[in-house]
Amino acid sequence: MKTFVKTAMLGAALGVGAVLAAPAAYAQDSVYAPNLSYRTGPFAATGIPLMDGQRDYILMLNERDGGVNGVKIDYDECETGYSTEKGVECYEKTKSKAIVTQPWSTGITLQVLPKTNVDKIPILAPGYGFSPMANGKVFQWAYNPPASYWDGASMLLNYVSGGDMASLKGKKIALLHLDHPYGKEPIPLFQAMAEKHGFTFLPVPVGLKEMQNQSAQWLQIRREKPDFVFMWGWGAMNAGALTEAVKTKYPMDQFIGIWWSGHDGDMKTVGEKGKGYKSISWSVPVADAPVMADIKKHVVDAGKSLIGGADDMDTVFYQRGVLISMILVEGIRVAQDHFDTKVVNAEQLRWGLENLKIDDARIAELGMTGMVGPFSTSCSNHTGHSGAWILQWDGGKFAPISDKLTADAEAISALEQVKAMEYAEANAPWPVNEACK
Repeated sequence: MKTFVKTAMLGAALGVGAVLAAPAAYAQDSVYAPNLSYRTGPFAATGIPLMDGQRDYILMLNERDGGVNGVKIDYDECETGYSTEKGVECYEKTKSKAIVTQPWSTGITLQVLPKTNVDKIPILAPGYGFSPMANGKVFQWAYNPPASYWDGASMLLNYVSGGDMASLKGKKIALLHLDHPYGKEPIPLFQAMAEKHGFTFLPVPVGLKEMQNQSAQWLQIRREKPDFVFMWGWGAMNAGALTEAVKTKYPMDQFIGIWWSGHDGDMKTVGEKGKGYKSISWSVPVADAPVMADIKKHVVDAGKSLIGGADDMDTVFYQRGVLISMILVEGIRVAQDHFDTKVVNAEQLRWGLENLKIDDARIAELGMTGMVGPFSTSCSNHTGHSGAWILQWDGGKFAPISDKLTADAEAISALEQVKAMEYAEANAPWPVNEACK
């Protein structure tokens, strides 16, 4: 299994021999945080900027601060190509010394989820994975802050209804989705809301082999004439869908994607013709954020980043990668403080991840004001359910056009409880934390 980068190493400028020796040099003062990356395969175009952002934030901390409270973060990438089989191999390869696993695929997440109860290693899947993981009582080792797919689905409905779900009665909403565990994630929430509020829900699956040729799906959309098309796409599927939407003249302002369907690189395939397309996002790119200046100074300008240049820093996915690593680092920091130790282990990080308090004050301290909304986690709430914004493509970039949206917490909590218990019963015996209220 190929490993791409070791961010905790001191940088390519030190020479190959020094780089290879670096981990041993500070092994007693580092924590190992692997990432199951995908810089190759059909989803590489979306994976690369996310991994770059994750890597550069951690490298910046290592360079600027010597890590977290003097402890280096040994960031490692194990390449999966977004393959579930390879992802499981990477998990098994890295778990013995890792304090966390970052699966980067709903399919991989579902495969390693039962293993973490035995291996006692937390899953960190910010904004992805299995939505019922929000239920910390059932999923003690899984975390998907700051928002789940069901949060995203609820907020999309909130947006198109203008805050009045009753206004959706009699309307038709199509879900153009990857025919993969990721793409199927929002379906239970949409089905429940359609039944409750009287709108027609039309799932339109896109097979892995159809991502770049969606003529059949868009013929169906053209025939059905939905009031809105929501997209749960990824990688090549996004560009394929945008191209077909332009070709069929579907109104772009009625076409809205989940946060993984709002990638600058995908939009450049249609450019001005994609103007009006929207994506919901729990992150907002802020070019002049202090944290971005520090990354530029300590990593990009120093020639230690893998990105092409500073312009790549202002994209949605690169900055979201930065935020994802921030969530991991804050979990480490909280665990260090609570357990009065520098080098935390996996079980201690688990506690840290379920005791996050990312409030406005902390966001400002991190130099990330405007980039993400406040959220907190707890024993029972492993998601935090932060809000999100609607970003719109103006022909050259994404920009926020809405106030912060929030999800229907009551509806989502009820569905989380039902689906979490169904999972536990289907995978019995499944450990449940009865002490968690």
